[in-house]
Amino acid sequence: MGKNYNYNYAFVFYDVGEKRVNKVFKVCKKYFHHHQNSVFRGPITPSNLIKFREDLNKVIDKSNDFISIIKLMNKESFDEETIGVKKKDTESLIF
Repeated sequence: MGKNYNYNYAFVFYDVGEKRVNKVFKVCKKYFHHHQNSVFRGPITPSNLIKFREDLNKVIDKSNDFISIIKLMNKESFDEETIGVKKKDTESLIF
């Protein structure tokens, strides 16, 4: 068995059926900052990450929908580069 890690930051990307887009958006918005179209990110506690997955499982169709959760130990453990137009309401990761 591998070591359990406490992730404290995550990116969420999704591609879901049209009927479920708003439901998935609302679940993501409850836990993360909206970054770009179907992309969310932000700090999250390990317990809230469990709740987030539970909430998603209630609204998605696992046989058709795709959701990717990229988990990080903290927000300082990666670098970000933006090419093109950056949305004005997104948070900056480089403080």
